[in-house]
Amino acid sequence: MKIAVTYENGQIFQHFGHTEQFKLYETENGEIKSEKILFALGSGHGALAGFLALNGVDALICGGIGGGAKAALADEGITLYCGVTGNADDAVKALLKGTLSFNPDILCSHHSHEHGEGHSCGSHGCGSGSCGNH
Repeated sequence: MKIAVTYENGQIFQHFGHTEQFKLYETENGEIKSEKILFALGSGHGALAGFLALNGVDALICGGIGGGAKAALADEGITLYCGVTGNADDAVKALLKGTLSFNPDILCSHHSHEHGEGHSCGSHGCGSGSCGNH
């Protein structure tokens, strides 16, 4: 199985549509066999979903993600584990053990221009459709 993680400096990057790097893990029998960094070709959920599919990805671990991206990944047959924060390697190990904490209902519906360049979805508990007070 191939698992991709939205990736930045060892951590799970929190805004799927703006992901520049993915860490790709090839796993077998519940263990990581290899890992490498992939630089995304393009941006936006459609391009990124296609990029992951071209690389044979079976599952994606990410932070914040919008409805269009969820649909694009589903169309490619990629299983999604969203609403995840923290260390990328630890998240993959937890997924393989069946202990990964994720939120299938996460939905990020805003864009960086509303919050400024430093905003990253997921870091403040983006919920179903809107963000609460930060």
